Amino acid sequence: MIHPEKTLLVVEDDPGLQKALRWAFSDFEVVTAEDRKSAIAQLRRHAPQVVTLDLGLPPDPGSASEGLATLQEIVALAPDIKVIVVTGNDDHENAVRAIGLGAWLFFQKPVDAELLGVIVERAYNLFELEQENRDLSRREIREPMAGLVATSPQMLQVCQTIEKVAPTGATTLLLGESGTGKELLARALHDLSPRAKERFVAINCAAIPDTLLESELFGYEKGAFTGAAKQTPGNIEYASGGTLFLDEVGDLPLALQAKLLRFLQERIITRVGGRQEIPVDVRVVAATHQNLEELIGQGGFREDLYYRISEITIKIPALRERQGEASVLANYFLDREIEQQHKGKLALSQEALNAIDAYSWPGNVRELANKLKRAVIMAEGKQITAQGLELEVVESEPLPLNLREVRVQAESHALLRALGQARGNVSQAASLLGITRPTFYALAKKYKLDIGQ
Repeated sequence: MIHPEKTLLVVEDDPGLQKALRWAFSDFEVVTAEDRKSAIAQLRRHAPQVVTLDLGLPPDPGSASEGLATLQEIVALAPDIKVIVVTGNDDHENAVRAIGLGAWLFFQKPVDAELLGVIVERAYNLFELEQENRDLSRREIREPMAGLVATSPQMLQVCQTIEKVAPTGATTLLLGESGTGKELLARALHDLSPRAKERFVAINCAAIPDTLLESELFGYEKGAFTGAAKQTPGNIEYASGGTLFLDEVGDLPLALQAKLLRFLQERIITRVGGRQEIPVDVRVVAATHQNLEELIGQGGFREDLYYRISEITIKIPALRERQGEASVLANYFLDREIEQQHKGKLALSQEALNAIDAYSWPGNVRELANKLKRAVIMAEGKQITAQGLELEVVESEPLPLNLREVRVQAESHALLRALGQARGNVSQAASLLGITRPTFYALAKKYKLDIGQ
């Protein structure tokens, strides 16, 4: 969301009070809504910094249920926004509930516009201060590749590619299943680039309705559609100088694909309802979990756009394909959650580590992180078991304690596997392993394997 100016959303079903509050806040761009549906629509469209919310909303203005439900939805969509709940004098219980659900403050009726004005101004100032602190944290504290744990050969290769591509400014396509860390890698591309001090703007093309996506990307002019009360830049324009991350680009509707293609070719945009061509300097990183080549064959994705967004393509392996990395990540998430949840010392049991290694992780790294978070929250002892992770217990031998034992196990397994594939023929088994027959016999004797004669 972008905040070009001071914006206040007034959620109130009384037209007279709506009008009075609109006049009372001359320093703000005031937008109004009379029910939950219109409040959420205005929230998405205008991204206000402050909301005043009457709990008594239709269809049941005599109850606080609809107002509280609206509050929950606002907080879920935009947790940083300051919500001031307006309640009746005798409604202390619901005021307390509202604070518990995430409201910043409650204000009792009858409304004193002057006092409410002071409170709204304070809420706005606090929002701006917190926003500034978040921006400083992102720019000063984040290190390139921060939060990215890579120990497997597959992910180390991905990281090396990121480091090579980042300084070039090439339009990059990240391909990988959901939960593999595409946004984390997109941020790494930004942080390692000459644009690192500018904005990184992410937009999920699958999470925004088609009817709103064009205005989110390209912005709109005043009067472009019903409710377009002011000129509003889109995310492409807002990201100018920095990096625009288009997540789930495979979900873009075809009509919008054509407009995005023109932008990528000419680096100019036209806002919805406008005619002025606006030059934009932005690096584009796209990502999807879909097979774009299959989509092209089905007519769901433009081939020319595919070639524009894939100057460099980086394929991110699924967690199940990253050798030994699941256990490393599990311990990383364990330490992180212990710190965040203020828990005492916790460790993963051997049973849990075996279960982590054996599980296929269809939800990838995101699923692993969620399971560790739940396990830490619910932990009662000092160890997290497979059951605590909601994973099946698997029978597995303990990992050897040193590399010599690892080598013994690996070579023994290779000898027996080759012998099996060769149907007991030692000469063929040795040939499969690229060793001589005498060497095969020597290794079999060394590891005390019964291979017959």
